[in-house]
This record gives sequence, structure tokens and C-alpha cells, in this order.
Amino acid sequence: MEKEKEGILLESGTNEIEIMKFTIENEFYGINVAKVKEIMMAERVKAMPHAHPAVEGIFKPRDVLITVIDLGYYLTNEYLEHKDRDLFIVTSFNKMTVAFRVQSIEGISRISWKDIQKPDKTLIRGEEGVATGIAQCDNELVTILDFEAIVAEIAPDTTIQLSEVEQMGDRPICENPLVIAEDSILLQKMIDDALQRAGFTDVKNFNNGQEAWEYLKSIRHDSDLYEKVNLIITDIEMPEMDGHRLTKLVKDDPRLKMIPVVIFSSLIDDQMRIKGESLGADEQLTKPEIGNLVHVIDRLLERFKDRIDNLETE
Repeated sequence: MEKEKEGILLESGTNEIEIMKFTIENEFYGINVAKVKEIMMAERVKAMPHAHPAVEGIFKPRDVLITVIDLGYYLTNEYLEHKDRDLFIVTSFNKMTVAFRVQSIEGISRISWKDIQKPDKTLIRGEEGVATGIAQCDNELVTILDFEAIVAEIAPDTTIQLSEVEQMGDRPICENPLVIAEDSILLQKMIDDALQRAGFTDVKNFNNGQEAWEYLKSIRHDSDLYEKVNLIITDIEMPEMDGHRLTKLVKDDPRLKMIPVVIFSSLIDDQMRIKGESLGADEQLTKPEIGNLVHVIDRLLERFKDRIDNLETE
């Protein structure tokens, strides 16, 4: 598993993803291999009082306490029979380690983000949705789950906290235009709310890297390009075009490369940081760090202004 993960993590801007397929009640679901730490046979867990109904409990492999989420219950709202051959997918993202109970692992498929389609509203839960997209993997339609949104719903304290920005107090209004590529409705709203509270009034949201790239292409030859976009914030996991591919396209373009790019993703770890740096990302932050994101935006906007001022005086 570790060798397979290194292969995709160290490639640059290919717009591909490796999906680990698993089943619950004979339905196929998927998770980005980059989020998978290990696969274990399901173990006995200790129930936790007053926990979310989908939280099965905790267990302690190798002296590390890990929360177990019963993914079958979360998806069906019914307690499914636990079987001897159930598995735990132990994940690592947002600087957290969480295990998810599933019924079987069906292998790994490597596909392009272009082949992942966003599900329509009949497949989403409420206004938010728990699916990143639907993919054709071999002969099966696989629902790629938004594990970040699942954990955010179950444990809101683990995700973006507006209080981090509120603690900064009153900030000046900032009219610098920002472009954001984020496919999760839930997280897009959280980021928007936080940036508005921080004083940023000109934010353009796009649902994936492809939409953001089409917008950037449409303005790249404009004489006032640097008045239309001063900074780009992008997630990594998105249908059609991921954030690494978007970063590569921006930084390979002679007109756009001056614009700062911040990768804001739950997947940032040492290996992903190396990949982002190789693509030219100006900063990379783990998604809950919204307060840190505001400080980074302030610094990069100031640096961008200095660069533009220097261009005008040359």
C-alpha cells in the first residue's frame, strides 16, 4: 500500500486519482488512496456515551486511540449486521486518524478526474451531499464519498471554525479579487463565511478546477488581468480537474504564473507538500486552519502588490 501511494503522490499535475473500491450492502463506494493509512480486520470497539449514532466507538491498535465510524449506518441510517469479515479502513486527513467500518475491499482503480461526474441532487444528503462524484471503475459505477464532509457532520469541532477569524477582531475591508476552487458545498460555504468575516468582499467561487481554469483562461489576455484576480485558493480533490492540475496549469502559464496559488486541502502531509512545491504552489495549508489561511492571504496579497508595482516601474 505505501509503495502504491508514493507512486501517485509524487507524480505532478496528471489530473489522475487512485480509488480504493469497497462495498456496503453490495453497493460500490470509493475513497482516494491518498487518504488511506491502512486496512485492518474489524476489531471489537469500546462504545462512547452520547456520541453521534454513526460513531461505533474507539479502539486502540498499537497504543493509538482511533475513533470508528460505522459507515453502513451513516449511509443507510440503519444498523447493519456486523460480520466477522468486516474491515476497518483507517484514514488520515485533516491531521486526524479515523477508521471506517466497511464490508469488503474490491481493489484499486486509477482514473482521471475528468471521468468523475458530480452526482445530481437526488444523491445528496440535504443541501450538502456526501459524494464527491460518481466514477466508472472497471465495470462498476462507484460513488466516491466525501469523507471530509462526513466527519464534519459527525464532529463539527474538527472542521473549519469561524471563531478563529472572529478572534482576530475587526479587520479592514479587502477588495482584492480572490478565486476559489472547492467542490464541497458545505466547505465552500464555510470558507466563504470565514473570508467575509475577515473582510474579503470580492470572492469568486468555482465548483472544481476545470471551472476555475476556464474562467482564468477567459481573462488571461486581458490588459487588466491583475485587477481581476489577485490570488487563487484551491482544494485538491475535485471532479473534472483536481487542484494539483489547476496549480500546474496556472504556474506553467507566462501570464498567470505571477498570481499566488494556495492549496487548501485535507490531504496536506509531507509527501503532498513535496508534490505541491514541485508544481509551484505558493502555500499549502491543511483545511481546518482557516485563521492561518487568512494570515497567508494577507501576506501573499501584499507580495503580489509589490510584484505588480515593480512591473509598472520597469
